Amino acid sequence: MLGSVRSLRTLAAVLLLLVPAGVVTVAAPAGAAPPAAPASRAEVLAPTPPMGFNDWNAFGCEVDEELIRETADTMVAAGLAAAGYSYVNIDDCWSAKERGADGRLVPDPVKFPHGIQALADYVHGKGLKLGIYGDAGTLTCAGYPGSLGHEDLDARTWAGWGIDYLKYDNCNNQSDGSQADYIRRYTAMRQALDRAGRPIVYSICEWGSSRPWEWARGVGDLWRTTGDISDNWASLRSIIAQNAPLYPYAGPGHWNDPDMLEIGNGGMTATEYRTHLSTWAMMAAPLIIGTDLRNASAETLAILGNREVIAIDQDPLGVQAEVVSDRDGLMVLDKPLAGGDRAIALYNATDHLATVGVPAGDTGLDPAGAYRLRDVWTGAVTEAAGTIEAAVPAHGTVVYRVRALRHHEHVAPAVTVAAALPTVVPGADSAAALTTTVTNRGSGPVRQVAVTAAAPAGWVVTPAGATRRPRLGTDQNLTTRWTVRAPDDVTAGEYPVRVTARYAWGRGATTTTSSTVVATVVTAPAPGRRALSSVVPYSTANGLGPVERDQSNGAAGIGDGNLLTIGGRYYNRGLGTAAPGELVYYLGGTCTRLVTDVGVDDEAPAAPATFTVHGDDTAVATSGPLAAGAAPVTLTADLTGVRWLRLTTTGTAGAHTDWADPVLSCGAAGPDDPVLPLRQTVFSFESGTDGFTVANPGTGGTVTQSTAFHTDGAAGLRVETPVPGNWFGAPVPASLDLTGRSGLAFDLRTEDVGTVGEIAVQVGDALTWCQAGRWAWTNPHASRTITEPFADIECPSGVTLDVARIRVVWVFLNTGGVVHIDHVRAE
Repeated sequence: MLGSVRSLRTLAAVLLLLVPAGVVTVAAPAGAAPPAAPASRAEVLAPTPPMGFNDWNAFGCEVDEELIRETADTMVAAGLAAAGYSYVNIDDCWSAKERGADGRLVPDPVKFPHGIQALADYVHGKGLKLGIYGDAGTLTCAGYPGSLGHEDLDARTWAGWGIDYLKYDNCNNQSDGSQADYIRRYTAMRQALDRAGRPIVYSICEWGSSRPWEWARGVGDLWRTTGDISDNWASLRSIIAQNAPLYPYAGPGHWNDPDMLEIGNGGMTATEYRTHLSTWAMMAAPLIIGTDLRNASAETLAILGNREVIAIDQDPLGVQAEVVSDRDGLMVLDKPLAGGDRAIALYNATDHLATVGVPAGDTGLDPAGAYRLRDVWTGAVTEAAGTIEAAVPAHGTVVYRVRALRHHEHVAPAVTVAAALPTVVPGADSAAALTTTVTNRGSGPVRQVAVTAAAPAGWVVTPAGATRRPRLGTDQNLTTRWTVRAPDDVTAGEYPVRVTARYAWGRGATTTTSSTVVATVVTAPAPGRRALSSVVPYSTANGLGPVERDQSNGAAGIGDGNLLTIGGRYYNRGLGTAAPGELVYYLGGTCTRLVTDVGVDDEAPAAPATFTVHGDDTAVATSGPLAAGAAPVTLTADLTGVRWLRLTTTGTAGAHTDWADPVLSCGAAGPDDPVLPLRQTVFSFESGTDGFTVANPGTGGTVTQSTAFHTDGAAGLRVETPVPGNWFGAPVPASLDLTGRSGLAFDLRTEDVGTVGEIAVQVGDALTWCQAGRWAWTNPHASRTITEPFADIECPSGVTLDVARIRVVWVFLNTGGVVHIDHVRAE
């Protein structure tokens, strides 16, 4: 857990100044040399990564003994205990707000009326183990008593209750930020647990702040390597990217922990949840379930209970998979297994079907004439001659268990069916070109190869080349081009196109292999003035990484930019590109004008660069060469009758080129019409601080109006944050009605110290406190937009978030630095 309480559903209504406090988040000093690891303990308590359940992701503070008992019952009844899930872990909010008279932690008498020891006895009686939560600070993340300075007493208390697992968090830690302080605080609890006399698995949860993989072996049995996970694809993708390279540091009794599982919580697709479990297993990560198992779907239980994937995670060799390759969003992981097999994972982080593969010689596989591949999700068994490969769906992962194969004749050859389809425009005169490639990776030939492509009803798919081949030898392929036409009345969205290869192999056996490519349909924009960043492009090409929406280009990753910044001016809408770049939009002759600021972004001032707007084949506006640091230039382009809009940047390769605040007018839109999607300003700071104050006066923090940073108008708010953090906010104007809006957002810029950013609201006459738990981190000298969808904001039990009755809006900031914010708004 990173930050304040993620869910306050069990708390009563919180009055204006009685709100939860935040925490400090710090990074290890640059260039700090890791200290020598303490000597390992004789007993290895976690020879394989721990497996179990933790209540936090699904319940937050709404934890009690009934939930824990029922979860233990379900784990046994659903077969999860038999599959290896053994720990039932209680997270934050389990204790009373004050220690007992003897200084000991006291279970909340309402939530745990029979105490923790009785609960441990119950869980042990089920053949399971009980875990608990503590904090290496003065308070836990939710404001309950921490263990800093009480390590021995708390360790003895937990041991006396029969606790088997300790998650030890890092909130309110009073730290100076040094790695040495982290080692001191976490080693203190390690030593206390050793003195307590009971084997307790020790999970260090300091969010990777001090690079614990460098020092925590021998201190903890596992350690968090990242910030908190969230139940969305962007979070999962980011955490995989951070944890996968740390494979040299993991092993029996010392595991990298990329956080708990979100499988079953509803924020991702089944494909993404299978990637979640697959990559965690390949990374030898703890498998700690974070969903309500009592109400889990059959699909969720099937994913969590996949014995073949679990076996990879729990393999007794205890090796985290090595990253064999990682390029353009495609990653190959290679994990040795006991008995000589290897697990090979083909992971596709991109947004489209992609072929992911690796020569067997680039992995740890011994040379062989053929290899047996078993797909651990489908159970399909094939053989490959020398390339381990698959067509992997967007956000998907294929995992093979691989071994050498002496006789391949009776095993079906591995055949890859790849497909690529550009964006589709509806209409008989707008054909998209589908390309399919069928490749035989098997040791023997495939014969009578025939390819078909099937689209939704009303679509027309026509081959423009050969769809059959009498024979494909090893590594030979059949490439076919097709035209794809969508009906005139199809709506914008995503549609499946199924490509199937049918072929014979061996002694007359016949089989098929299929892949699904997603057709993205774009239509002409609806009438009105709208931010171009909200319009789906027909195609994009970029000089560095992906084109970024409403942020600068950043680096090669997705979503790694800042607010667009040109000559010191900040924008929270636009398109971040890198030269040479091109964006193409289908307008269909329905639009009239584009107005946009352009310039080289301040984050990477390579220049000059030239911006050009093309209507069909004609340049209708151009900037001429623009230098780094120059003020933005406004381009106005007449698009009357234009079917295709094309934006290009040329000049210095890699120059970060911004299309800032671009507004496209279509239909009968007038210059004074509002820009869509609509934004509703809550606080602008144009006339002062708008009444902003701190929620917890004793924690500290000040606010002043400032012109140093603004994204709307001419002024923003300068915030001096306290190290542990505070909530800053004010009552919303009485006339403000947020009905119809989807969420809240604000812009921020940091100085020498980074910060966590979060949003909370108080609703109704009782000023009930509601918030979510994203806790987005912003690095020093960076800027970004913090967003919080209303759907993710949770209120106490019995309270519904009525956006029309939001009375107060709060933003959370921390770490003791100066942070600038502006344009608190509803979107």
